[in-house]
Amino acid sequence: MAGLGLRRLRQDAHVRALTREVRLHPEQFIQPLFVVEGLAGREPVPGLHGVFRETARSLITQVEADLSAGISCFLLFGVPAHKSGQQGFDWRHTVEAIRALCAHFGQRIWLAVDVCLCAHTSHGHCGLLDEHGEHVVNADSVSVLVEQALAFAAAGADCVAPSDMMDGRIGAIRAALDERGFERTVLMSYAAKFHSAFYGPFRLAADSAPTSGVGLRDRASYQVDPARPRDALASARRDAAEGADIVMVKPGLPYLDIIAGLTGTLAQPLAAYQTSGEQAALELLAEAGLAELDRAQLESWTALARAGADIIISYAARRAPALLAR
Repeated sequence: MAGLGLRRLRQDAHVRALTREVRLHPEQFIQPLFVVEGLAGREPVPGLHGVFRETARSLITQVEADLSAGISCFLLFGVPAHKSGQQGFDWRHTVEAIRALCAHFGQRIWLAVDVCLCAHTSHGHCGLLDEHGEHVVNADSVSVLVEQALAFAAAGADCVAPSDMMDGRIGAIRAALDERGFERTVLMSYAAKFHSAFYGPFRLAADSAPTSGVGLRDRASYQVDPARPRDALASARRDAAEGADIVMVKPGLPYLDIIAGLTGTLAQPLAAYQTSGEQAALELLAEAGLAELDRAQLESWTALARAGADIIISYAARRAPALLAR
């Protein structure tokens, strides 16, 4: 064995396991859920095996199965049947889903709920547009997001998670929650959310793609430019200063440098969102026989944790307990 050097600690499964510096555990995973108003039955999300657009009834059944599998933390996206232009938003569908989950599961689950307008607006943007449809009006959008966050907190959400990327919304939501007696509601900010090409299956699931019939055709004017890492770091630090309890980077794998850049610099836990496009890419590789899915899945999660993520939001989170037990 002379001359092996570093390889001595790689030579068998026992010593490899003993010397690992990064260890994943099921408690750090969050499973996204979609509940869609008006469905006759649950529908599969294209590109994401085992992920569905749920009805109110199937949502309960799915969470029961996830609990049995060892996952108890969830991020809920409510998708209403009817969309609005600039006002008169109706949060009742998501509110009813939150109440149903809380009544059925109580403290057996931890429920975060996405706060954004993209699934509620007829134009598909994350905020309100000006009269010409050319840009998002920040202050008016923040006011509506505060209203939405309060409705979800009042319904029983453990956490509200603003994903809109409006300036100042974290401070405004935190202040409103505290004023209304929701001091215990956790605030998880999509703090460094990039204008990414890796959101495709999600936009189908949430019916939230920007429409081509308005002047503002994409979200580049309010999401972070992939070529501006300093902007992403500044956004995360600002949200932490405004009162975010958890700071998130989205997507995950393409932005490991951002996760690593924030690691150790914030007091708040750091979450990484492995997006629908990232997950679909892994599954397509496996379908083509170009990768072994379980290994690729574990490797991708390990990369997120190695960069510094404390929390991993993944569409395959419900598979994590079984994979990690091997």
